[in-house]
Formats: sequence, structure tokens, C-alpha cells
Amino acid sequence: MATSPFLSRRAFVVAAGAAGLTALAGCSGKSSNSDPNTLRIAVSKHPLTKPISTMEWPKQLEKIAGVKIQWQEISADWDQKKSTMLAAGDVPDLIVGTNAITNSDLGTYRTLFENLADDLDALPNVKALFAAKPQLKSMATLSTGEIYSVPGYKRFWPTTVTHQYINKQWLDRLGLKVPTTWDELFTVLVAFKEQDANGNGDKNDEIPMDWSPVGTGGFGYFQPSVLLGSVGLPIAGGGGQGYFLEDGKVGNFLVDERYKRVIQFIHRCYAAGLVSKNVMTQDYSAYQAVGRGSGKVAKVGFSWGWTASDRFGAELADQYVAMAPLLEKAGQTTPVAWSYDSNSENFPSNQIVMSAKTGNKQAALKIINAFYDKEMSLQVLWGDLGKYVKKVSDKEYEVLPPADPKTDPSTWKWTVTIADAGPTWIRDDIEVKLPTDLDEAVEQTKPLQAALENMDVKKDVYPFQFIQMTPDDTNQLALNNTTILNGTMTKFAEWITKGGIEDQWDKYVQQIQSSGLQKNIDVYQRYYDEYVKTH
Repeated sequence: MATSPFLSRRAFVVAAGAAGLTALAGCSGKSSNSDPNTLRIAVSKHPLTKPISTMEWPKQLEKIAGVKIQWQEISADWDQKKSTMLAAGDVPDLIVGTNAITNSDLGTYRTLFENLADDLDALPNVKALFAAKPQLKSMATLSTGEIYSVPGYKRFWPTTVTHQYINKQWLDRLGLKVPTTWDELFTVLVAFKEQDANGNGDKNDEIPMDWSPVGTGGFGYFQPSVLLGSVGLPIAGGGGQGYFLEDGKVGNFLVDERYKRVIQFIHRCYAAGLVSKNVMTQDYSAYQAVGRGSGKVAKVGFSWGWTASDRFGAELADQYVAMAPLLEKAGQTTPVAWSYDSNSENFPSNQIVMSAKTGNKQAALKIINAFYDKEMSLQVLWGDLGKYVKKVSDKEYEVLPPADPKTDPSTWKWTVTIADAGPTWIRDDIEVKLPTDLDEAVEQTKPLQAALENMDVKKDVYPFQFIQMTPDDTNQLALNNTTILNGTMTKFAEWITKGGIEDQWDKYVQQIQSSGLQKNIDVYQRYYDEYVKTH
């Protein structure tokens, strides 16, 4: 889901393992290319994912390419390891992981990566993917014609990934109703804290509110950034670096007065002891574990997640109900919004890149092409064929339920394969009986549907996925964003836990504006205006 199986697939917020450090430290351009019969593939994978050596589909890749694959499996601190690797000019033959190598990386370190534009004839599956989904070719192709990474297509994901949940059993026990406004939520959270909401006789073990770890690079899924929807501010992908589109105009909510109101409300909750005391320090695994309680005893009252079963576990999921977006105030006329995630989920960026110095280019190309094979893509996303995915016919497949009935399908998927982190093309002309978590996610999106329909996809959702910028613009945006986020994310944590936003806001806005924010907004606006002329 920093993650459900979603959240930290882009930026895991977990402690580094020695094996991961050793794997990348041993990634040398010279050593990795010294044996043409061996390819090194680095993969940014979820902490839950079992060793790749236990999976069957990677062995199929080896047979197809005629080489031995040495997998370098990175489950933590990917960005730190990647920075060291790129600065040293030292990359493995292939790097796998959705957006593990970003457009910014490609803009800065282009010479380290192979331009695949001239290799498409050796990549028939990729070529067919681009023909079937022209927007993916646009995503991958620079304005100067180069293609340094291949995106993917997952097809089935719903409009939003983040859903909002409250423990209905706790509400019923305390004689309370599902809240509809911020004030009502505050009142409910106080009751959760003070009245032994889970009924186990301990009034001190309830966590009224919790959210997933917020990293230094901005906002993602399952975080309180979705409360911006309460004040009518539309976001995508959980909020990212703060840039949003509203009626065709680009802004950044990190300096928007509506963001200030959200922070004030969350601080009010934190100051009253209604937010997990570990919310700023816990990693995703700890966040997920506490959400799943202890046996039949729930610990968290209000939170966000992919599905109820993914967030709270199969044993507790039935205690929770999915909620509509909260209103900031009762009777408000401002339409609510939410986080629109369909583009980033169904059209994932930069799923695989190749080193410009690989010692066996033909084998590396065969592996890239094989990832986008029909059945290989199904296996990469959901697990080995015959074990986790059943082939009914050449056009029909069934994702099998978890072998462990106590494990939800989402967690199971991230355990048995690299899932959403892997290069994938789920074709439109096949039928797939989906795992229940996708059906659950669709069902639990219904309370959010009206808010999502308030958003005009053309005017309120910035098409980040489908716009390729020049390397110069990409680099300038990245430099400015680094400075901007250094200030904004530190203040986010400080204002939530200590307060002070009222006195500091004006000076803060001035500081962030002076860090190049308006220049970045102007760049995003220019590209958006050009994009809408042809779409």
C-alpha cells in the first residue's frame, strides 16, 4: 500500500537491514558487468515480501534471458542507498520498483541509464503496450525522444486508495453516531480516549486517531492530508509535495490557508491526547501492527487505510465502517473533495530502468520484455501461476485467496510477490477474477464517491503521470522542492506536536515562497496549459 502495501512502496519508513545495506554496497558497475552470464537486478520491495529466491517467476526470467540473476533486494532506506549509488555512478544492470528511479533521477543522471528508444524492436511486449496505451508512451518519452524507463498498467484499481474508517463497535458501545464534522469527530475521539471504548476494562489502551508515517519527501496515502478535502481542496496521490490543481489553476497547499486550518485541527486533537503518541516516529510496520489490535480487541478508533481488512486485519475488519469525508463545519456550502489516485495507481511510472553499462544488453532487454508478458505480469502482481493465480483459460485467470485464512488478500499479495513494485501490464482483453481486497476497496469507496465526483478530473487533478518535462525543468523543480520540503515537513511535525502555527504562519509562508515555490508553480502551470491544448 513511506505503507500499506501501498504507502511505502515509494518511500519505506522502516529501519535498514544489514542485508540490504550490504547488497547495495556490493553493487558495482565493474563487478556487476564482469560476468555477461550474470545480471544484477536491484529491486525496491516491500518489507513484507519474502525472498525472491522462494518465487518461481524469477526463475522463468532466468530461462528466458539465458542468464543467472543476482537479486539485490532493498526493503528499507531506498532513497538513501539510491543517492549513494547514483552519486558514485554505479548502478546494477536493471533496477525494478515503481518510481524507484524518478524522473528527477533520470534528469540528473541520464548518462547512467540506457536509452531504450532505439531498442523497442527488441521489446515487442513494451512496443505493444505503448500501442495499446499511447499515454504510457507519452509518459516514458522525453521531449527529445529518449526513453529511459518503462511504466506499467494495472487496470483494476479504484479512484482512490485512501479510505476513512471508524470503529462502529466502539461507537455503539458508547451510544455515539458516526461523526460528520471535525467538531463531532473531536467529541467522539475524546469519548474513545476516556470511556474504555474497546470494553476490555483498560481505559488507557485505546488510540483514538492514528495515521501512516509521513516522510520528509511529502505526503502519501493514509495520512491526514485527506482532511484537505473537508475544506474543498482537491489533492491527488495523497498530496505528494503539495502541488494541486483547482479549476485549472496550479497551487501548493503547503502555503494555503486551508492547510493551516487542517493543521490547527490536528494539533487540537494531538494536544488533547487523541492521536497516537508514536505517530511521528513509528515505522509502517508498527503503525500496521497497532491497527490490528490484540486478538479481538481493537486498539485504534479512527484511521485511514486501503481496506478495512488490510488496515485492521481480518479478525477486526468487521468492527469498522468506511466513512464519507468530514465537513469542516456543520452546514458548510463548500463542496468536499478527496484524494484522486487512479492515475498513479493504474498507470505507475518508471517501473524498470537499465544501466548504460550492462555487460549483456540483449539479456537485459529480454528480461524487460518478459516482465510485460501477459502471464508474467499477472505473476509479478499477484504471485506464481498455479500457486497463487489459477489459469482457467488463455483469456481467464483467477487470483486465489490467501492460503492462510487469517491473512487478508492485500497483505498476502505483498508477502508472496513484489506486487505493485514490479513491472506490469494487465491487459484489457483478459478476464481476471480479482482478490477480495479490490472488491472491498471498491465497495468502501462508495461513501467517498460524491466527493470524488465533485472533482473535475480535467480541471482538478494534475496529470503528473502523463507529462514529461525537459531535464532542465525537472532538475530545477527538484532543487527547489528539496529546499521547500526541508522547511515544510519539519514544520508539519512541529506544528502538530507543539503548536505555534498561528504565530509562525506568515513568516513561514514568506520563507517557503522565497525558496522558489512560485517558480515551480509557474512551471507546472505552463506544462498543464500545454497539456490541455492537446487532450
